[in-house]
Amino acid sequence: MSALQALSERFYDVIIVGAGISGINAAYRLQTELPSASYIILEARMQMGGTYSFFRYPGFGADSDLYSFGFEWRPWRGRKTIISGKSACHYICESAAVYGIDRKVQFNHKLVSANWSSYRQEWTLLVNKNGQMLPFNTRFVILGTGYYDYDVALESPIPGIQNFKGPVIHPQFWPENFDHKGKYVVVVGSGSTSISLIPSLAKTAQVDMLQRSPSFIVAQPSTDPFGAWARQMLPFLLANRITRLKFLLKSFFFNKFCRWYPLKARSSIHNALLKELPRETIESNFQPSYEPLEQRLCIAPDGDFFEALRTERARVITDTIVTVTEREVKLASGRSLRPDIIVTATGLKLLVGGGAKISIDNAPPIAVSEKFLWRNTMLQDVPNMAMMIGYPDAPWTLGADVNALLVCRLLRTMRQQRFAAAVPHIESADEGMKGAPSLHLKSTYVIKGTDALPRTGDKAPWLPRSHYLFDLCDAKFANISKGLRFEKANTNV
Repeated sequence: MSALQALSERFYDVIIVGAGISGINAAYRLQTELPSASYIILEARMQMGGTYSFFRYPGFGADSDLYSFGFEWRPWRGRKTIISGKSACHYICESAAVYGIDRKVQFNHKLVSANWSSYRQEWTLLVNKNGQMLPFNTRFVILGTGYYDYDVALESPIPGIQNFKGPVIHPQFWPENFDHKGKYVVVVGSGSTSISLIPSLAKTAQVDMLQRSPSFIVAQPSTDPFGAWARQMLPFLLANRITRLKFLLKSFFFNKFCRWYPLKARSSIHNALLKELPRETIESNFQPSYEPLEQRLCIAPDGDFFEALRTERARVITDTIVTVTEREVKLASGRSLRPDIIVTATGLKLLVGGGAKISIDNAPPIAVSEKFLWRNTMLQDVPNMAMMIGYPDAPWTLGADVNALLVCRLLRTMRQQRFAAAVPHIESADEGMKGAPSLHLKSTYVIKGTDALPRTGDKAPWLPRSHYLFDLCDAKFANISKGLRFEKANTNV
C-alpha cells in the first residue's frame, strides 16, 4: 500500500480546520464533551494562533477585554484586560499546550476541498501539504478558519495608487523590521486597524489618518479596577466568573442602548470624546454618518489614539482621494499630501472556510452565499459540517464557543440515537423567508464581501445572532431537531 493510500484510510470522527482561537476552543470542547471521539486539527500555516500569529503590524492587539475574549475554560491571569497581538497569541498557544491540543495539530496542511459522500456518509478532504495532495476522511468537519482571506488582501479602491513611488503597505502583510522612523506616513482608512496603527507609528513618525468617513471611537482602560479588586478579595476562579459576567452584562446593556436609543448613544460617545479632544476637531473629523454598532466600535486602549493626536505627531484628515501620483495624494478639497509611505488600512477580503471548495457527491461546489445558516452554525443542505462564527459586535470567541457547545450537543445526540448524518433543511413552511448576510455590519469591506457569506433568515432556527447569553441558552437547551433532518447509517456500505 502506498503512503497516499495509507493516508486515505485514516479516519477521524471529527476534523477541525484551523488552529486559531476558534479551532483551539472547538478542540477543547470536543475532547471534554466527547472524550472518546478521535480528532485532528489541520492548520494551513506553521504556527497556531490564527489572526494573532498572522498580523504583525505595529500596535496590533486584541480589541476586546480578555474576560470575555479569553477562553471560558482557561481564564486570563494577566493584569491587563486589553493586550497586544503577541500576548494574545502566546495565551492561545499556551492554552492549547496545557490541554494537549497542540499535539493534535497537523501544520502546513491547507484544506483545498471537501466532498461529502451520501453513500459512505462521510467527508473526504483533500489537503495540500508542501504541494502534495493528501486525502483525509471524517464523519464531521468543523471549520475554524475565521472569516477573511489570509493570502489575498482586499483591493484598495484608491485611484492611481499604483503610481506611487514610495512603499505602499497593507497591514495584513506588514514587512518584518520595516523602518518608518522619521518618515511621513499616510494611513488610509478609519477602522480598528487604523486606530491601532496610529499611536504606534506616531512614536517615531509623523502620521496622518486619511478618512473618507469617520468611525465611532471610545477610550477604554487596559486594566479593570473591579477585576483587580475581585482577584484580591476572592478566589481566582470566582473572581474571574464575576468579572466576566460583569463584562457580558455591560456589553448586553450597551448593545441594547445603542440599538434602542441610537441618538442618545451617539450623544454619549460624543460627550466622551469632548474629554479627549477639542470640540472643533470632533465636529470636523468625528461625526460618523451611520448609527452606533452599524459598524464595529473602535477601541483606543487607555485613549492612546487620542493621546497621539494631542501630541500633534498624528492628525486626522477627513477628505476624499481624487488620485495618487508618483509623490502626492491629491484630495477633493484641493489639498495635496506628500507622504513617504502609504498604508492602506481599508479592510479585509471576506472568505469562508479558507476558500476550500465544498461539494456533495462530487457535484459542482456549493455557493455559500446562497445558503442559510442553521443556528449560525451549519450550512443549509450540507451534512455534518459546522462553522465557528463569532459576533460582529462582541468578542469573536463568544460566538465560536456557542457554536462549539452546540456541535458537541449535536454529536452526542447523533451517537445516542445512532444517526450518521444531520442535514440542515428548510421546511416548506419556511420557504421564501427573507435573508440577510450573516455579518450585519455596514462596513465597506463587509458590503463588498457579501457574496462570500452565508445568510441568516427571519424565522427560527435560521435567525441571526442575538446576544451571547441568549445564544448560549439556545445552544444548551433549544430543540436541536428543529430544522435538521437526521439520517441513519447506510447498512449497505
